[in-house]
Amino acid sequence: MKTVTLYTDGACSGNPGPGGWGAILEFNGVSKELSGGESSTTNNRMELTAVIRGLQALKEPCTVELYSDSKYVIDALEKGWAWSWRKKGWVKSDKKPALNPDLWEALLDLTMKHRVNCHWVKGHADNPKNNRCDEMAVSQWKRIKGEA
Repeated sequence: MKTVTLYTDGACSGNPGPGGWGAILEFNGVSKELSGGESSTTNNRMELTAVIRGLQALKEPCTVELYSDSKYVIDALEKGWAWSWRKKGWVKSDKKPALNPDLWEALLDLTMKHRVNCHWVKGHADNPKNNRCDEMAVSQWKRIKGEA
């Protein structure tokens, strides 16, 4: 099974508001950048979308080293929260509805296809790939907002 590195980030202008996401896939020294956005969304939806789009771009099952600055994404995957929410009909342990069940459903399905190892990185810090993903995400919401 091939090992691919995936860096992701999401951004929003307002929450909700126009948002963007960025992802970088790396394999054997080759990088591929992906990005997109939506006119009305949330930061967490963009963080999830970045991971989903990155995984969807893979043409075969892979081991994926996922790097994200989103504790929401990393903790929900690493600590099994998202699987628990799914099992309980998208209800959290505090009996409140889990947010973004459509995106979590898609992401969990993709984690059954790929072996995903999660790594949290500090945002806006010393990880150049995470910073590049942030630049792409911000560029997308600025484009949608008409600021680009």
